[in-house]
Amino acid sequence: MTPEEEAQFKKARRGRNIALALVLAAFVALFYAITIVKVGSGG
Repeated sequence: MTPEEEAQFKKARRGRNIALALVLAAFVALFYAITIVKVGSGG
């Protein structure tokens, strides 16, 4: 693998990792919001 190909591969992997982290954070925020709404309305 040439250095150019390796850089491209790392860039793609980094982008995928960032996307995965954003999706995970969105799920956490969603569950947090649902919990707050449930607790706020008396369970």
